[in-house]
Amino acid sequence: MGVVGRRRSWRTAVVTGGAAVAASVLLAGCIDLPSLNRPDIPEGIPPGAGVPQPYIDINSPGRTANLMHEWAVPISESTGIPVVALQAYGNAAEIQRQQHPECGIAWTTLAGIAGVESKHGHYRGSDVADNGDVSPPIRGAKLDGTRGNMEILDTDGGRVDGDPTHDRAMGPFQFIPETWKRYGVDASGDGVPDPDNIDDAALSAARYLCVSSGNDMTDPKGWEKAVRTYNNSMAYVLDVRDHANAYSVNVRF
Repeated sequence: MGVVGRRRSWRTAVVTGGAAVAASVLLAGCIDLPSLNRPDIPEGIPPGAGVPQPYIDINSPGRTANLMHEWAVPISESTGIPVVALQAYGNAAEIQRQQHPECGIAWTTLAGIAGVESKHGHYRGSDVADNGDVSPPIRGAKLDGTRGNMEILDTDGGRVDGDPTHDRAMGPFQFIPETWKRYGVDASGDGVPDPDNIDDAALSAARYLCVSSGNDMTDPKGWEKAVRTYNNSMAYVLDVRDHANAYSVNVRF
C-alpha cells in the first residue's frame, strides 16, 4: 500500500501488492523480527487486540460507527487517533466479528494500516468529517512505472481516482480502483461504497485482509501474509506491526 508513514515519505501508494495488486506472495517467515527497542510497545505478531470494541447492532440505520463513541473517546485521548477514525476501525472490526468470526481481525491492525497509509485520514491537511468523509481526497502517486512505482494503466476511466491515464491509490486506506471494485462496501449507512469515506474504507480493508490471510488474522503467518499482500515489503510489515502494537497498549506512535 501507500507510504504515508511517520518514518517514511509519500512514495508510491499501493505499488507492490495488496489493495493495489491482489497477488499471491510467498511468506518470508516472521520469527525474529527487528525490534524498536521501546519497552512500552510489544513486539508480537499478530499485534495485540487492544481494548475490545463493544457489541453493537450492526444493522442499525445510519452510521453504526457512531455507536462506538464512548469506547473510542478514551482510546483517542491515549493514542492520539482521532475519534471518528477510531469509531470506523471499531465498527469494521465488530462487523467482521459478527459476520466472519473465524477471521479474528482486530481494530488495532486496521488502525496500524491507516496510520501508516494516511495518518488516519489526515495526510497533508486532509480532515475526516463526522460522517467519515475524508477531504480533500487523498490520492497516491500516478502509477506510471516511474520513481520505483509499478505501472498500472487506467482501469476506471478516471471516474473513481480522477486519473484517466493511470490508476492511483485512493483514500485513507489507499485502494486502487480495481481492488476497490472487488472489495469496496458501504459501512457509513448511506448506501454508497466510497474509498474516501473512512468507515467504508476500514470495512473494505478488513474484508480484504481476512480473505488474504486465509480467514485467520490471529495466526502469525496468516497476519503477515495478509499485510504483505497489502504491500509486499518487510519494512511495511514492521511499520504496521509497530503502530498496531502501540495502539494495543494505548500508546501514541
